Amino acid sequence: MIAAPLHIAGERLMLCPSGVLLWPAQRLLAVADLHLEKASHHAARGRMLPPYDTRETLSRLAQALRRHAPSRVVLLGDSFHDASAEQRMAAEDRAMLLRLLGALDVTWVLGNHDPVLPISLPGQAMESLTLGPITFRHIGGAPLARYNEVEVSGHFHPKASLETRAGAISRPCFLADPRRVVLPAFGAFTGGLDVRDPALAAFAPRGGRVFLLGRDRLYSAPLGPNRLPVI
Repeated sequence: MIAAPLHIAGERLMLCPSGVLLWPAQRLLAVADLHLEKASHHAARGRMLPPYDTRETLSRLAQALRRHAPSRVVLLGDSFHDASAEQRMAAEDRAMLLRLLGALDVTWVLGNHDPVLPISLPGQAMESLTLGPITFRHIGGAPLARYNEVEVSGHFHPKASLETRAGAISRPCFLADPRRVVLPAFGAFTGGLDVRDPALAAFAPRGGRVFLLGRDRLYSAPLGPNRLPVI
């Protein structure tokens, strides 16, 4: 996979087509919105979905961890789809999660779906995490507290559509401007919110850039003030 560099606040971040963000200087990997056990949540309410979302999501996370070998992982909230999701996990899925994270420095940023971290899991839970100029939180978009603060967040599941020579493509995407980065949702059963939606108006108000996820690369395009990606 070919990651795209993003220079922001004097730091070099890398955006991976898998949907994770890397901060090489910190050996840090950030990932947003796993929504583990979303299918079982809906099954309990009569909406029968294939019960494989957690296994698929964890398998993709394992690939990202093997590929990038971070020492620190920041999960940007909504890692679980609801407060009892960890209790519904299959034993082998729970063992896989513990195996993946057990040797790492793990920070669970709390989200609106998972405001409390299960005490059985490794790592620490926080409302937000600040390292140098960068603050990691679940829901971004509020005024930044410091003039040099940069925000990395999730929650909105951004996606965008681009017209290419091969036709239109619509994919989950990173959304970036000079002070904010919104990560795509990583979970197998997560939808997307178009970058033109008013809920994303606080991001890139003067224009920014979208990075659509491809199989092995990102498709990047500027995002104009009219919120339309253009190539």
